[in-house]
Amino acid sequence: MDKMNDIKNIRNFAIVAHIDHGKSTLADRFLEITGSVQKGKHEEQFLDQNPISRERGITIKLAPVRMRYQGYMLNLIDTPGHIDFSYEVSRTLSSCEGVVLLVDATQGVQAQTVAHFHSSKKQNLKIISVINKIDMDIARVDETIEQMTEMFGFSQDEILKISARTGENVQTLLDTIIEKIPPPQSSQSSIFRALIFDAVYDDHRGVVAFVRVFDGTIKRGDKINFLQEKTSSTVSDVGYFSPFLVSSPSLSSGEIGYIVTGVKDIRHARVGDTISNTSSSTPLPGYKTPQPMVFFGVYPKEQNDLPKLKDGLNKLSLNDASLTIDSEYSSYLGSGFRVGFLGLLHAEIVKERLKNEEQIDPLFTKPQVLYHKENDKTLEPYMKIEIYSPKNYVGPLMNLCEKRKGTLINITYHKDNAQLVYEMPYSSLLANLTSDIKSVSSGFASLDYEIVDYREADLVNLEIVINDVPIDVLSEVVYRNEVQFKGREKVDKLKEFLPRQQFRQVIQAKIGGDIIARSEISPFRKDVLAKMSGGDRTRKDKLLKKQKKGKVRMQQTGRIDIPQKALFSLIEG
Repeated sequence: MDKMNDIKNIRNFAIVAHIDHGKSTLADRFLEITGSVQKGKHEEQFLDQNPISRERGITIKLAPVRMRYQGYMLNLIDTPGHIDFSYEVSRTLSSCEGVVLLVDATQGVQAQTVAHFHSSKKQNLKIISVINKIDMDIARVDETIEQMTEMFGFSQDEILKISARTGENVQTLLDTIIEKIPPPQSSQSSIFRALIFDAVYDDHRGVVAFVRVFDGTIKRGDKINFLQEKTSSTVSDVGYFSPFLVSSPSLSSGEIGYIVTGVKDIRHARVGDTISNTSSSTPLPGYKTPQPMVFFGVYPKEQNDLPKLKDGLNKLSLNDASLTIDSEYSSYLGSGFRVGFLGLLHAEIVKERLKNEEQIDPLFTKPQVLYHKENDKTLEPYMKIEIYSPKNYVGPLMNLCEKRKGTLINITYHKDNAQLVYEMPYSSLLANLTSDIKSVSSGFASLDYEIVDYREADLVNLEIVINDVPIDVLSEVVYRNEVQFKGREKVDKLKEFLPRQQFRQVIQAKIGGDIIARSEISPFRKDVLAKMSGGDRTRKDKLLKKQKKGKVRMQQTGRIDIPQKALFSLIEG
């Protein structure tokens, strides 16, 4: 191992921050200062190669890169900031010895700033505290320093002040990283062990695992085992990130790089698994299988597009092992899929990728939470949420949380800001909780959450029926105390959207056999007597009676026709 690759000269670190606090811009400056890319010769937010990341201005997929600087090997992993991808962040932190905790001077400490701080402390990582965007006219540097010293216990002297945009003090930050973040611990073990912190699928080479090596050395042609998945394969290539893949003879203890595994299914190379050269090795700690928390029915708007949608979902699942896909059938929408996601942002990203990459615009039904059954009880996921907001919005935020079945756990004031901690059902998050918090706080509040446990819930299945025909895609699991409101809302919307027919349409919301809301749309009435210029009453009554029988028969046999636009509006709205 040359001096550059000497384990004492390796620094593995991540940048962690709340959304839009400047992680990717700071990564750009690191790349320029270290000569990894030429200044002005690359796109902004270079590590964010995902087009949706660029469009939204947030990192949704972590990206590693190796930089060489003053005789040191610096391995940086730019991490996602959104809570949906918290497991990726946790595996990233397990691959590092230190983090740069970045705080935007114009926004101050936010919800995920605190979450990442506690995660880093839990992993015993060296934390370098940094305030970004000091060049902005609206920067509140002194106030942000006060927040960080009060909430995290940093001394004022150790907080670095930088501008990632202009590059001010970024070189000083690099020097601080080398000085303060410790090198990896040296391992003399001949048994190879590496942690997978991400993986992608290559059409030609199969699964490429992004790894941090903890023990031993790996090279092309070696046999490897996935200890959690209990599968094996042969390495076809190893190397590092520049950030593009660069082959190297081997990867050794302390290094971050990639392994082309030869595996053809990404589900056999999951994030958090341990790769070893022996099946009897002890797996590295912290592995868990990412569990989908929210499910959508995903349907093509035209059944002819079903094969295209299936191919698109399968293609995305090759690079996203957290997606779960099962077939599903609706009597009104036809064949489709039940897809599990990590959260709402994860679902939005998949939908946009289907639209942008596969040219499919699918219909997503209303999201449903994953409920657990335990004997005769239904258990729903509960979350702990932390809201950070200017203190003058505390009242409206508390009212909102109480309406969402929230229980106040704690409230703390930090000068002009407040931290509220609540427990509430995860289903509240699906009912626009985030946007409502932004609304009542004029956009200033931010939240972070984590699933804490499952608790018993009084839930019922609300069924929508028209002329005794169940409309399966409009059925929904709801709280018993909300069923009257939800049922009436759905019935009224259907009455508004459904066109009149030649027969009466009876719309009902039901729980089991009980009707909890009802409405009807009267039929068109054809004037069967219009052509009669005369005749006695008996003949007229006979015609009217025949018309009445026909309408009853039509009501029993006539197909309920819900216009596609109306159905989509009811499902998505």
